[in-house]
Amino acid sequence: MEAYKRWVRRNKDYVHSLDSLANGMTWLLPERFSDSEIGPEAVSSLFGIISSINDHIIETTPTQTTGHSETLSFPYPLCITLLKDLETLIEVAAQQFYGDDKKWNFIAATEAIKALVRLAMFRNTGYKMLLHGGETVNVKRASDAPHSQQRQGSLANSGQYHGPGNLRNYYGQTQWNLEGRALSALSRFGENARMLSEPTWVRRVQHQQAIMEPPTMMDEKPSLSTLLSEKGVPGGLFVMGEVMFIIRPLIYVLLIRKYGTRSWFPWFTSLAVDLIGNGILSYLAISRSSRKDPFFHLSNHESSELKRRKVLWALYLMRDPFFTKYTRVRLEGTQKMLEPVPIVGLFAEKLIELIIGAQTRYTYMSGS
Repeated sequence: MEAYKRWVRRNKDYVHSLDSLANGMTWLLPERFSDSEIGPEAVSSLFGIISSINDHIIETTPTQTTGHSETLSFPYPLCITLLKDLETLIEVAAQQFYGDDKKWNFIAATEAIKALVRLAMFRNTGYKMLLHGGETVNVKRASDAPHSQQRQGSLANSGQYHGPGNLRNYYGQTQWNLEGRALSALSRFGENARMLSEPTWVRRVQHQQAIMEPPTMMDEKPSLSTLLSEKGVPGGLFVMGEVMFIIRPLIYVLLIRKYGTRSWFPWFTSLAVDLIGNGILSYLAISRSSRKDPFFHLSNHESSELKRRKVLWALYLMRDPFFTKYTRVRLEGTQKMLEPVPIVGLFAEKLIELIIGAQTRYTYMSGS
């Protein structure tokens, strides 16, 4: 096993490319969305598990960097990723052996386990926002500190060289310098432009690079009572908003299990939980920008996470009964319109076929 770890770490770029190619090719497997075939999903899950393990090996490469503020005693991100790799296989196998109705028991059990792992991670990381559903550790860095703290740190350590990792902070602090303002603006623009759908391995490589930056300070992981006593009502709202994000998929599945996929009640309830939870976190993010000393300072990655969660609302267009009633009609109409066009019609037909096939799997459209 150690020899394999060394090989993966020495050839991480090759491993990432190979994993991405293998995962992409699984979408072209025959009968990928067949009701009776679990083979393609088993192959896809296997490649996903191998990719996740390889990424975890690369992320845990020993370094000489000291002072890393975030060390987890349990590999929560790997556990969550493996559950996500297995959930589609569990869904397909349950559908084949137990039928469409009873498969929701297994899906609900999977979502319950994921929710418990995420809640444990949320607690053990000191009630920090989960990034990418907990697949990325929320590491506090010097560049994420509030501007006032950055400036104080700069004045306290003037004349000292902090390495290339603090170059971006240096330019951000020298607001009176034209070059500094320009580079700071470019840095913020680049971070915002990358916040949407990046491949999983890209996010993990960025995380591996991010932890190389010096931390702002050694983080003490507060208890819930400490957080509530220090932050008051905003602290309680933050915890409530994050918990709503974590348990929303479980609520949705339990309601589908009871009312069925044709009912609008699970769809609207899930949407309401998403809107309320994200609304609370967005309110805290907006209110902190209007305060000199905010209760919560959201890092760049946490702000991007809020935007990513809002983008996931687009999946409601792909969930029943909205999909059957509206989205599928539009897709089939587009397919008929493009069908006479050479090549384009062929690709459109294949693409819409994949979309409709993926929609039949809860786990592809769950956003969890």
